[in-house]
Amino acid sequence: MSLNLEDAVGPGLDVIFCGTAAGNVSARVGAPYAGPGNRFWPTLYSTGLMPRLLHPLEFRLAPAFGIGITNIAPHAVGMDHTLRREDFDPRFIAQLIETHAPRAFAFNGKRAAQELYRRLDLPYGQQPERIGATAIFVLPSTSGAAVRYWDESYWQQLADWVKGARSE
Repeated sequence: MSLNLEDAVGPGLDVIFCGTAAGNVSARVGAPYAGPGNRFWPTLYSTGLMPRLLHPLEFRLAPAFGIGITNIAPHAVGMDHTLRREDFDPRFIAQLIETHAPRAFAFNGKRAAQELYRRLDLPYGQQPERIGATAIFVLPSTSGAAVRYWDESYWQQLADWVKGARSE
């Protein structure tokens, strides 16, 4: 199955979140992070990145709150282990960052970051390098399938960084 799930991006965002690919539920309903076990929307709210909890179908409202959403495999559907190398488009991500220049760019899970950087040894948290002026973060995946890696503290670190950047 392939799809073209709509991104929610634009200029002047605080952070753009980048997943790997749309999950099956997200593809079916046409909204990112729509799976019942996904923590994405509750985490944006609990960390203070969003002033209210959005329903996945409200994803187009995210940029109004300074939040963007995209995937590194924008035309693919499925879990990380089902994706093929050709599903990934790291040039698309590099161009998106260059075009929109968000304050931060955060990978929702290591797999997406590994595909951009073409290396496996990426730690969670803020990365030492930037892309242009954009700070890069690697966060534990909010997917219910990645529950054993879940640690909201990295998401809170990003939220605290974003709040600090907003006040500068």
